[in-house]
Amino acid sequence: MKYPITRRCRSIVFTCQQCGECCTHMGLLHSIKDTYSDSKFSLYNKYTGEEIAVMVDPDKFDLFIDESIFLKLPEGCPFLRYDLKRKAYCTIHRTRPDICREFRCWRLLILNFRGRRAGRIIRRTLCSDDVILKQLWERCIRNLRIADDAVWREEVTRLLATSGYIVQN
Repeated sequence: MKYPITRRCRSIVFTCQQCGECCTHMGLLHSIKDTYSDSKFSLYNKYTGEEIAVMVDPDKFDLFIDESIFLKLPEGCPFLRYDLKRKAYCTIHRTRPDICREFRCWRLLILNFRGRRAGRIIRRTLCSDDVILKQLWERCIRNLRIADDAVWREEVTRLLATSGYIVQN
């Protein structure tokens, strides 16, 4: 499968940036229950008790066999891997569980003027280490009293763009 993945979800376009953050703690949820071969497994959801058969995508098998990721991310999904350029991959992308298929890590992705991620908005909460963006959020956005989500999103996008940020919906 080609990356980035773009999907339309309730009129919001989602493009995966392959940062891997969504999977860095999924090992707390998912575990390998049974191993059938080098690439076939039974994945167990610790909260629901659900088991599903998964298979490592053939084009990601070389990534999958390197388990060094767990030295830095011991709670990572057992199928999360990074390539040499630090791009994250789900090595079972074709057979991944529904919870992973439906996941969206952000509502709005905020990039700086260089096109690098400056922050993201989850629901109506900013997640960012960018000091200027955080100040802008506190001063102009956090207390916006707009009930309609589409109108709120448009206003936030306008305010951020006016301040030099690039917003991806």
